[in-house]
Amino acid sequence: MSIGPLRIFERISTQEKINFARHLAIVIKAGLPLLEGLKIVRKQETSRTLARVVDGLLLDVNNGQFLAASLEKYGHLFDDFFTNIVRVGESSGTLAQNLLYLAEELRKAKELHAKIRSAMIYPAIILIATIALTGFLAFFIFPQLLPVFEGLSVQLPASTRLLITIVNLIRLYGIQALVVAVLLVVAVRVFLMRITAVKYFFDAAGLFMPVMSSLAINVSMVNFTRVLGILLKSGVRIHEALGITAKTFDNLVYRRRIHDAQDKIQKGGQLSASLALHRRLFPSLLVGMIQVGENTGNLEENLFYLSEYYDEETDERLRNLTSLLEPMLLLIMGFVVGFVAISIITPIYSISQGIK
Repeated sequence: MSIGPLRIFERISTQEKINFARHLAIVIKAGLPLLEGLKIVRKQETSRTLARVVDGLLLDVNNGQFLAASLEKYGHLFDDFFTNIVRVGESSGTLAQNLLYLAEELRKAKELHAKIRSAMIYPAIILIATIALTGFLAFFIFPQLLPVFEGLSVQLPASTRLLITIVNLIRLYGIQALVVAVLLVVAVRVFLMRITAVKYFFDAAGLFMPVMSSLAINVSMVNFTRVLGILLKSGVRIHEALGITAKTFDNLVYRRRIHDAQDKIQKGGQLSASLALHRRLFPSLLVGMIQVGENTGNLEENLFYLSEYYDEETDERLRNLTSLLEPMLLLIMGFVVGFVAISIITPIYSISQGIK
């Protein structure tokens, strides 16, 4: 089944992948052959994209291909992590168990992303409310009062004159500035971020931002330990597991450091020794626990322990970040709205005093 050029825009949600892996695991665990299991999953499928994928998988498996080999044709939908877990399951006879591992891992990853999104909802609401209220006062109320101020020849305070200047600038150049800003963002996202050196610079800068850097590192540690642990538990050799884990990172800094660790392990080195060279990216606790796991043969268990630990740490940091952002945004909202309100009210007060 060929993948047309428009298929690169297809998407399968994380929940759909979870359901696919879980349903296929259940039918295989019940004793049905893979082909029959795929037919049952196809009948239950409601997603058009995933239904087309399952049709392709059915055709390939019926022709004697392995499921993992067929999944590789849909690399824009199923990443290397997904495909390799399936491949190991097929070669070791533990496909149903590995599919359940996949479903659980995808569920945890989805929960982590949901936590991050939910933590940003309240700050986003405050920001939108600030912009809306300020815009209403500055562009609807203030322009109606401005002719009155000019007609009475009132000496306007500095804050009012500044607001007039800002409003006039936005009216004259606001649309152009917005278009330029949108084009700049699109250019950075679509073109510049495709240049490795530019993306690496932005990824590295994000790891040194105050407050946010610690959260980004914790999220990366959750991903690193969880993915590596599940790969090792599935029977993937450590140097191959590191290569797959690196591909799950969008951050080029982490991807490069994990590839460095992979190279050193292939030369006979230890994972902990390689990670210890980058304590900023890989905390001392993680390096120490991995070293203990390598020396005692409990690396998988230690990685799962670390994933749970950093997951809890991420929850705590998200709560702290929300607690920090809320008063800061409220303070900014009060300052901006207060500035606009004072700029409007002060001339009115001056006029009333003049009339008296």
